[in-house]
Amino acid sequence: MTKILGTLPEAFFALLISAFAYASLFYVNHWLTSEFIFSLGVNWIYLPAGLRLFLTLIFGLPGAIGIALASFLISYHGDFPHDLMLCIGIGLVSGFAPYLARFFVLSNVRLAPDLSDLNLQKLIICILVYSFLSAGLHQWWFSTMALDNAGGVNHVSVMFIGDILGSLLLISFVKYSLDVLNKVRRTAR
Repeated sequence: MTKILGTLPEAFFALLISAFAYASLFYVNHWLTSEFIFSLGVNWIYLPAGLRLFLTLIFGLPGAIGIALASFLISYHGDFPHDLMLCIGIGLVSGFAPYLARFFVLSNVRLAPDLSDLNLQKLIICILVYSFLSAGLHQWWFSTMALDNAGGVNHVSVMFIGDILGSLLLISFVKYSLDVLNKVRRTAR
C-alpha cells in the first residue's frame, strides 16, 4: 500500500472511491462523447483516462484495483463480447497501465510519492507515459483476444490521442473548477 493509505479500511475506501468514480465518469464520457467513438473500446476523447491516472497516482494499488474491478464490470455488462477472459484482461489493463506508469514516473522523473512536486512538465510526462502504456496494452490485448479491427496502428494511435485529450480536458476542467471555487471563496469574505 502507499504511504498515504495506512490502514486496510482506508485502502478499501480508496478502492471503492476509485471504482465508483471511474464507472461514473465512464458513463458520463460515453454520453458526452458518443459521436467521437472510433471503434469498440477506442474513443477520440476519453475523459476517464485522466481519472485513471489521477486515482493511481493518489491511491496507488487500491486505486488500480478499483479501476480494474469497475472496468471489468463495465466491459462484461457492456458492448464487449461476454467473454470472461477478455473482460478480465480489459479490467487488468485499465487498472494496471496507469499503475505501471506511476512506477515508471516515480522512479525516472523524480516525482515524490505524495505528488508534492508535481508540476506541468511532470504532469505531461505522466500523461504521455500512461497514454502510451494504456493504448499499447489495450490494443495488444484486443488483438490477442482476436477482436475485430483491433491492434492496428490506427487503433493504437486513436486510443493514444483519446487518452491524452481526455486527460488534458479532465485536468483542465478540474483546474478551472478549483479556480472558480477559490474566486467565489475570496469574494464571499
